[in-house]
Amino acid sequence: MAIIKEFKEFAMRGNVVDLAVGVIIGAAFGKIVTSLVADVIMPPIGFITGGVDFAEKKIVLKEADPAHKVLENAIHYGNFINAIIQFLIVAFCIFMMVKAINSLKKEEEPAPVADPVPTKEELLLTEIRDLLAKKA
Repeated sequence: MAIIKEFKEFAMRGNVVDLAVGVIIGAAFGKIVTSLVADVIMPPIGFITGGVDFAEKKIVLKEADPAHKVLENAIHYGNFINAIIQFLIVAFCIFMMVKAINSLKKEEEPAPVADPVPTKEELLLTEIRDLLAKKA
């Protein structure tokens, strides 16, 4: 029973719950970005580059041979290009979100600096000054 109680305390901490929510939202956001790159950004880039579809770009290492049931072996560098573009979009969006959140935070005013407490010597000199001012 102690392990269950300890696990419950661990799972219900604010940080763990916040992290779980962040992971779920991040996964959903990743799907949106994947669709944005594949369906919105890459088609115009393919049009500009003469109909090139980066997702189908590859370097074939070994051709497929259906007769011998050998699959094609290839390096799909086009998928890598798509992944880089997706990463850049996600990184830029996160940067903009953090920047927006930071601008919403209220600037903390620095605490007023208290006047320093005079030392014994300063108090004595002040007393001497005041006495001399009275005599003159």
